[in-house]
Amino acid sequence: MADVTNGSDCKAVLPSVCVLGCGNLGTHLVQALYHAGYPIAQLFSRTVESATALSSLVGNAPFTTDLSRLTLSADLYICALKDSVLVEVLRKTPLKGKPIVHTAGSMPIGLLSEFTDEGGVLYPMQSFSKAKPVDFSKIPVFVEATTPRMMDLLQDVARHISNTVMPLDTEGRKQLHLAAVFASNFSNHMYSISSEQLAKLGLPFEVLLPLIDETASKIHSLPPVEAQTGPAVRYDLNVIEAQKDRIDDPLQREIYALVSQSIHEMSLKHSKDSL
Repeated sequence: MADVTNGSDCKAVLPSVCVLGCGNLGTHLVQALYHAGYPIAQLFSRTVESATALSSLVGNAPFTTDLSRLTLSADLYICALKDSVLVEVLRKTPLKGKPIVHTAGSMPIGLLSEFTDEGGVLYPMQSFSKAKPVDFSKIPVFVEATTPRMMDLLQDVARHISNTVMPLDTEGRKQLHLAAVFASNFSNHMYSISSEQLAKLGLPFEVLLPLIDETASKIHSLPPVEAQTGPAVRYDLNVIEAQKDRIDDPLQREIYALVSQSIHEMSLKHSKDSL
């Protein structure tokens, strides 16, 4: 463990961490932990390139691409891995009985019981890309643990890197992840469809950025249902049918129709609830 001195000259002992995964989330999480004073005991990546790149950003922390050579001296093991390989990777490690957490929004904490009695989840709710810097302090982090000791440890770790830390169990986290898919993944897919429509006119996607920014800005002060505008709110069938006819792709045409119907029905429900 490392001693970190705060402004009152009182030293806090921070646990060393070993992080498995140097992808999008791992890259940002490791940097946040390092800058918060956590010793990076080791990094694991499938590729030397990813491990080397991240290591160079955090004091040339030791790394390995061989799961059998993972250090056993770290105080906490964080798995920033794809959901589909999480269990497979853990089964190849010598980490049985070590304090292990995963970072997945939709994976249950129970899957860690095969490997440890001290399991946990450290879920930063954000979309990460390696090349896009993030301010981790503004990212809400949700934690779950199998023991009180692990919960105290994870809450302390999370509070060192984020200003918003909340306990949330597996079922709650699954629902939260679903909400995040609608808010982030689905909206970004809509941007992709918009980009295709603009390309037909030879227009750059950038012409939509002021509109996108204004829409995002409004929901900082208004509930999303109140910020909703457009023909679907009033279900203007003349406009809706004309726009739908301009969509060549059958699936996108169906998306347009279903989303328009959903917008209208939610708007009606909100109007009735407000009476």
